[in-house]
Amino acid sequence: MAPISYRNAFVSIEKDVYEPAEDSFLLADVAIDRISDGMNVLEMGVGSGFVSAVVAANKNVEPIGCDINPDALECAYKNKIQVFRSNLFVGLRKKAYFDVILFNPPYLPTSEDEKLEGWLNYAFDGGVEGRDTIATFFAEVSDYLKPGGSILLFISSLTGKAEVFDIMERERFSGYVVAETRSFFEKLMVIECTHNR
Repeated sequence: MAPISYRNAFVSIEKDVYEPAEDSFLLADVAIDRISDGMNVLEMGVGSGFVSAVVAANKNVEPIGCDINPDALECAYKNKIQVFRSNLFVGLRKKAYFDVILFNPPYLPTSEDEKLEGWLNYAFDGGVEGRDTIATFFAEVSDYLKPGGSILLFISSLTGKAEVFDIMERERFSGYVVAETRSFFEKLMVIECTHNR
């Protein structure tokens, strides 16, 4: 697969790793706007490392990334992103504080017969309603966010915006949509979230 060039970053994509698409570009654009030099940044579900690579190419930060997919971690590492393997926060020690956590979660509603073979399924499969991973993420994330820190969360209208906001509020987060665009049959959006400590 040919390398992708975007906003000063050059990212190679490996087989069985999610290829950056409209969701990746939107999250990367918002991240550049919202992240300041010197911040501690974590990209949850780093995939190819595309978003982190774009951030690193435009800001004086060194994002670290985690993913459950070993193929993705290898790809992100080749793209010069510091990575570790983890299923959400399992591989992180408590109180590892970040200023910003980026997350383009598996957000597609996925039934049993829609699941993909292999690791790539983790990039798409959000459970029957598309919100399983998002709910688990918000139940755990406050332990890893600095006071005043923020989350940049990508979702689609297919995920259910109102239901995602309900999950956030249940875990004492507030947020608002900071960017959105249309893509075929869905609306893509990035939500900036902060914890109401």
